[in-house]
Amino acid sequence: MLGGIQSRRTKIWRVAAVFAASGALALSGCSSSSDQSSEEGSPTASAPAEKVDAIANTVPEAIKSTGTLVIGVNIPYAPNEFKDESGKIVGFDVDLMNAIAGTLGLTPEYREADFAKIIPSIQGGTFNVGMSSFTDSKEREQQVDFVTYFSAGTLWAQPAGGQIDPENACGKKVAVQATTVQDTDELPARSKKCVDEGQPAIEIIPFDSQDAATNAVVLGQADAMSADSPVTLYAIKQTNGKLEQAGETFDSAPYGWPVQKGSPLAQSLLQALEHLIETGKYKEIAANWGLEEGMIDKPVINGAVS
Repeated sequence: MLGGIQSRRTKIWRVAAVFAASGALALSGCSSSSDQSSEEGSPTASAPAEKVDAIANTVPEAIKSTGTLVIGVNIPYAPNEFKDESGKIVGFDVDLMNAIAGTLGLTPEYREADFAKIIPSIQGGTFNVGMSSFTDSKEREQQVDFVTYFSAGTLWAQPAGGQIDPENACGKKVAVQATTVQDTDELPARSKKCVDEGQPAIEIIPFDSQDAATNAVVLGQADAMSADSPVTLYAIKQTNGKLEQAGETFDSAPYGWPVQKGSPLAQSLLQALEHLIETGKYKEIAANWGLEEGMIDKPVINGAVS
């Protein structure tokens, strides 16, 4: 396996490609986990979801009595969770969690935290749930329970009409954000395989930000780019036809919402998501962000693949 799926979300310097109305890519530089991310042209948030009493009644009384769902989040990680120009937390994860909270009859309260502190804060009761593109792994399941809601992996993009095959990219220039799993694991492994087979190495072109890597492909400075599938899909959507997928998503693993081990809140979240899938609200939210490819048919509690 070329990707390090368990560590995927620990690489938190990523920001997504953003196109202004003129079609030119807005370069924002490298953002740390404490920076505010500013995005232009973000999708409009979908309408709130209505409370479903039968599901809302399953919420633990300690949470239900407050009327609030306290959510730990680490920013930025566009398009899943980031801040718009006004400083408001937005993204695919945010729209989906807002719909979950609405179904449960709760008001979402987002609290920013270092990524590494979210799970301990859930264990300690400071947060009810985490929402930061967590990969559901067997190691993390020893600490918390997860409710799966999305499938993410690595996905390449290329200029529209390109013929790039990630499995046969020897000698190609591939843009990537520095320090991501694609930069540290996937592409070096692919390049080594090329060299071992007597083929030219892949020319790995690292950038400080994902938007700069995307821009390099748009401008013809690189043949392709490799990034997490939600990031790539969002970049494709934002470039308005300038980019397209190269191959399919690989090394996929589920994203999940972590909750306290054994908490009945997991079942409440699962039922709420099942409801949003059945009503089409889940698909509407995913499509709004160009992330239909990662949709799941049925959420589960603790669905780690490794």
